[in-house]
Amino acid sequence: QVQLVESGGGLVQPGGSLRLSCAASGFSLDYYAIGWFRQAPGKEPEGVSCISSSERSTYYVDSVKGRFTISRDNAKNTVYLQMNSLKPEDTAVYYCATHETSKCAETDYRSPRRYHYWGQGTQVTVSS
Repeated sequence: QVQLVESGGGLVQPGGSLRLSCAASGFSLDYYAIGWFRQAPGKEPEGVSCISSSERSTYYVDSVKGRFTISRDNAKNTVYLQMNSLKPEDTAVYYCATHETSKCAETDYRSPRRYHYWGQGTQVTVSS
């Protein structure tokens, strides 16, 4: 069974850090670029970051640049999103997804239509 499972979310104070994990089962992530999206209540899903299968390309939405870092460990079939200096506006459900190709492109990595398999999401709440 093909499955993506996110974990690592939780409640954190502003300025704090979290590391999200996206673990795959039933298939290998090796050949896919992987994206992270988030959706806040009442808002459309927002593409946050993407990493190519080779790790040579990474992209970040402007609002998280310098604070978030995407990485992957293909041996563990897992992708990570390290989130530092968290802000209340980062509060959302975070999802990982497999891109339809092995490479992200700056022109399309934020489009949900370019992704196939999705996880169930993990809640991140930034609040004092």
